[in-house]
Amino acid sequence: MAPERLPLAKAVNAALRTALEADPKVLVMGEDVGKLGGVFRVTDGLQKDFGEGRVIDTPLAESGIVGTAIGLALRGYRPVAEIQFDGFVFPAYDQIVTQLAKMHARALGKVKLPVVIRIPFGGGIGAVEHHSESPEALFAHVPGLKVVAPSNASDAYWMLRQAIECDDPVIFFEPKARYWDKADVDASGIPGPLHAARVVREGTDLTLLAYGPTVRTALQAADAAAEEGTSLEVVDMRSVSPIDFDTIQRSVEKTGRLVVAHEAPVFFGAGAEIAARITERCFYHLEAPVLRVGGFHSPYPPARIEEDYLPGLDRVLDGVDRALAY
Repeated sequence: MAPERLPLAKAVNAALRTALEADPKVLVMGEDVGKLGGVFRVTDGLQKDFGEGRVIDTPLAESGIVGTAIGLALRGYRPVAEIQFDGFVFPAYDQIVTQLAKMHARALGKVKLPVVIRIPFGGGIGAVEHHSESPEALFAHVPGLKVVAPSNASDAYWMLRQAIECDDPVIFFEPKARYWDKADVDASGIPGPLHAARVVREGTDLTLLAYGPTVRTALQAADAAAEEGTSLEVVDMRSVSPIDFDTIQRSVEKTGRLVVAHEAPVFFGAGAEIAARITERCFYHLEAPVLRVGGFHSPYPPARIEEDYLPGLDRVLDGVDRALAY
């Protein structure tokens, strides 16, 4: 089967369709996922083809959605629950961190909870309050949860299929500003491990690490730096928990420098953990401190100034310049 060029949103739809076809225990549930096909039309056509019993329009109650998904998983189903926007997940936070994340350990390994929670996240779409958050670090901090964030359509397809097949709960962050970015998706290919980082551009002078929506910005920064004679190696982290530190370490040992970029606030963000671990692992290879580029430690701003809040090309390149100046 030849690869098909798809937008990221269509790749997610294709992954859900494949999972629904392959396993009658897979369910899709969430606000407006059925008749409407989701606010981003990611689930378009699924209820029509699989019925209201498997693609379920839920009440506007995130805690109830996740609580129901937990109950379904305990009964042998594999629910894929959608949280309509990132900022809507917090009413369900208690269910996720005190029940979903802990049930496996609480049952001494006898209970599995194969629940996927899909969350469109990040900014860049000009939305109102509560529609442009980046809460991935809050979930990565919780033992028992796996947290992933694809950056392109191919990864979105394969990582979602792998997440649905996983017996552990997975928080699946989808970069909403990249829903319309296209890439070749090979549905017959053999994917790498779900939590493996990937070098998406080779380089020699500095490692630029990103995930989700910021990977495209990192690649643009590498193009811009190349015009000035600087070779950046871009690594797509893909998984926020667990983190593939071995791949990152190999890159940093080669380049001697690391800049981590993400949309979430820099303060206590994923970049802080990466900076600490890589400093421990690569102390004698580093030519500069690990630097972080990200959002500011403030509530997400109104849409008219979100471009100033998000770590765009100029801010990433400034981080690169600061690291190279050592």
